[in-house]
This record gives sequence, structure tokens and C-alpha cells, in this order.
Amino acid sequence: MDLITSWIGNIPEFAVPFALAALGLIITEKSGVLALGAEGLMLVGAVAGIGAYLTFEQNAIALIMAMMAASVVSLLFALMVLVMRINQVISGLVLVFFCQGLSTLVGTLMGWTNQPVPGLHAIALWPLSELPYVGRFFVQNIVVYLTPVIFLVTVWALYRSTPGLRLRAVGENPQASDAAGIPVLGYRLAAIVVGAALIGLAGAFISVLSTKLWIANMTGGRGWIAVALVIFARWSPWKALAGAVLFGCIEALIPQLAASGIKLSQYFVFMAPYAITLGVMIWVAASKRDTSSQPADLGTPFIREERT
Repeated sequence: MDLITSWIGNIPEFAVPFALAALGLIITEKSGVLALGAEGLMLVGAVAGIGAYLTFEQNAIALIMAMMAASVVSLLFALMVLVMRINQVISGLVLVFFCQGLSTLVGTLMGWTNQPVPGLHAIALWPLSELPYVGRFFVQNIVVYLTPVIFLVTVWALYRSTPGLRLRAVGENPQASDAAGIPVLGYRLAAIVVGAALIGLAGAFISVLSTKLWIANMTGGRGWIAVALVIFARWSPWKALAGAVLFGCIEALIPQLAASGIKLSQYFVFMAPYAITLGVMIWVAASKRDTSSQPADLGTPFIREERT
């Protein structure tokens, strides 16, 4: 029972980075821009968050600075795909490698490696926190509680507001949107920056609030899993949140099994999240799920002079 209670209580801590990163990717890709740089932007957010906390000793400032840092770096990606029209797959991969080197360089030169931070105090949602077995699920930091709110606001903005309608129109048919007077490149740039901010927040959650220190490449491939999660969720924010909880359940279970005395190979522990991701991708492909929710113009550069 202690194992189950501890496992349930740790699920949100593992699920939130997946959820925020996947939501950031969905916002970007709804505009028609294929985003594969989540792993790199999470690393930037992680190192920026730790650096900001060690400088200002304020969690709020650390999280905001992490979001800003990821957004600034995403402008490089925007330059490549919107202005220079470089292949979006290649641009995303280049962004990941660049951010891996940049975060490691900055973190090492500034001496932020293995510098512990206190994180945020957990807040108990009474009376839910008193429930047997699942009570610890409702004892989390404020960012965990804000995550569903962020999803709610994002869903409203995407599906109930005029800017959201225009953003989705840009992703479905940019030529028609341009003919209607919608600034296609402007909306795609905004989607890239806002999506990167959420991905940076996911990285800062790992370093500032979960692990509570920074080491090189600490995201451990979670950005790539978030990419797979978006495909699994068919670009639906609520399905992405549910999928993040599922992946959080799996990731939270592995250390609990190890702590309970069950001997697990370290190679199995490293492999497990990717093996599960691969299994999910195979299941999605084999089930031939409806792809209608995928933006129709995803991955295609917009050239205003051409009409299709």
C-alpha cells in the first residue's frame, strides 16, 4: 500500500513536463509549423530556470525567465523555417543539437551544475488530500494545479477566440488565409514563440521544481516523448493531457519498483520510456486512427507568391 500511495503521489510530478511540452508543440503545429525541437527548448528552459533562481532566489522569476529564454531561442527556429524556408525537420533537429551544446556550455561556465535549489512547497487540497491511498495525488506544488488551468485557457483560445480560429486557419490553408487578409507569417511566429514558452516552462519544472538542480542533458529525452505524445493525441490538448498522465504513471512507477527492492537493470530503466513510446506509436499506426485533426498544411513552408 505504501508503494501504491507513493506512486500515485508522484504521478503529477512526472506528468506535468510531458503535458506542458506537448501543449506547446500543439500550439506551434496548429499553425502549420512542424516542431521537433522540444528537447532542446526544454534544456534551455531547465538551465535558464536554475540560473535565474540562483541569481534572484525567486521561483516565479526563475520560471518566467525560463519561458523567456526558450522563446528567444525559438526565434532562431522561426528565422530558419519562416524566413529562410529551410526544411522544418532539419531545422528542428539542428535546434535540438544547438540547444544541447548551448545549455551545457552556459551551465558549465556559470557554475550552475549540481547547485541545489529548494523548489516550491507542496499545497494540500483539503479534503481531497485526506483520501486514503490517493490523497497524496492532491498534495502538489502550485504549477501542477495551474497546468489544467493552462490547458483550459489554451483550448478556449484555440477554439473559442478569433485569434485561435485564425491560427488554425493558417495551419489548414495558409493561401486562403492570406487572401482573407490574415498575416500568415505573423501568426506562425506567434505560435512558435508561445509554444516555446510552454516548452521552456516544462524544462524549468524539471530542474527547478522536480529534480531541484541542473545537470547537462537532464531532460533525458522527454522532449522526444512529447513529440510522440502529440501524434498519439491527434493534436488534441485534452487527449495530450490524458496521455501525459499515462506516461507520468509509467515513469513514476519505475523508481518506485526500484525503491521497493525489485532489482531492475539500469539499462532497462533507461530504455523503458522509449520502448513504451515506440509501442504507442506502433499502436497508433496499426489502429489507423483518424488523422483529420492533423493540420492540413503541417510542415509546408508558406510562399506568398504561390497559390495552390
